[in-house]
Amino acid sequence: MCLLCSHCYLNAGFYELHKILHDCNHIFNTCSGFHGIYDVEHFMKSLRYDVKIVEKIPEIRQNGKTKKIKAVQLRPPRDAPISWYTTDALVKMKEHGAIYLTPFSHRLAEEIDNPEYQRLRCRVNYHALRFKTNIMELSQSIVDKLRAQGHFMSIHLRFEMDMLAFAGCFDIFNSKEQEILKKYRKENFAPKKLVYKERRAIGKCPLTPKEVGLILRAMGFNNSTRIYLAAGDLFGGERFMKPFRALFPHLENHSSVDPSDELAENTQGLLGSAVDYMVCLLSDIFMPTYDGPSNFANNLLGHRLYYGFRTTIRPDRKALAPIFIDREKGRTAGFEEAVRQAMFKTNLGGPHKRIPPESFYTNSWPECFCQTSPQNPAHKCPPEILDSS
Repeated sequence: MCLLCSHCYLNAGFYELHKILHDCNHIFNTCSGFHGIYDVEHFMKSLRYDVKIVEKIPEIRQNGKTKKIKAVQLRPPRDAPISWYTTDALVKMKEHGAIYLTPFSHRLAEEIDNPEYQRLRCRVNYHALRFKTNIMELSQSIVDKLRAQGHFMSIHLRFEMDMLAFAGCFDIFNSKEQEILKKYRKENFAPKKLVYKERRAIGKCPLTPKEVGLILRAMGFNNSTRIYLAAGDLFGGERFMKPFRALFPHLENHSSVDPSDELAENTQGLLGSAVDYMVCLLSDIFMPTYDGPSNFANNLLGHRLYYGFRTTIRPDRKALAPIFIDREKGRTAGFEEAVRQAMFKTNLGGPHKRIPPESFYTNSWPECFCQTSPQNPAHKCPPEILDSS
């Protein structure tokens, strides 16, 4: 349920979440850990009625002696049903006193019949998980500076080597770059047969910076549009950014808006990623260029929808792929109209009921939403929410 990696323990009779101070985060390649990025006190207080949370495994006394419980590692299956935790995990917990669950990303099924468990997920993701005060203040300062000049859009430009290698998107690169990507894929991902020439055509590849620019131009955004970029090191570098910058010269990132020492010293760490997340959350418009296995983009999509259906441009890569391929082959007639037709079929962040395979994390409607005058009484808002509205 957490945005960043954590370790979870189960101890006799109740669940306990144990956040390790020096845990190395595999996503951001840093060791700041949960305590270094989140407001732990707020997290524990927010969930005090849902789950008992401790910062370390309690010691026990046996035969007059204090004894530390040693947690036994247990690997949950991917998308495990709740029944796995109440049977397999519970048996191990009772046997050993505590268990250590790892990995913990995507280890609980997204579709759960009990709506209260789904609402608990929303309480964790959108209420209990809050960045530390200095991160919130720094993020708000950047948003204020950007908004002082008018509206702005944020874009999560996912075009790094790891994602391109994972997706098997090689065709747009030169032979040397393809060798690098294929080598990275072989060394870092499980073997899987992919037809690389088909990946882009079926919408499995991240959009290139140029494609992002062409989409925005077709939708009516001009070169005065101000854009905040949340991005890592783009594979291919300036060769891919140059066409985008030519279309939209007013580009910013957290370092250009706030060149403070605090951010400069943490450009590759959790701090910069946390600030990017908050700026994207608070921006007038948000656009992810790849929302496949991307926790950053998917959580933002769900977060923005949860807090008032904030405008989101979510490109349909599968519908757009043949349009871009035709353009590259010289068939440019009707290009912008075709892009507009594909884009305006999306919901732009508006309310819509989740239909699988859409992820719960991108859209928690209807479980985490209520209605003031519902046809179904089960969807009615609780009295305290109605009274405070």
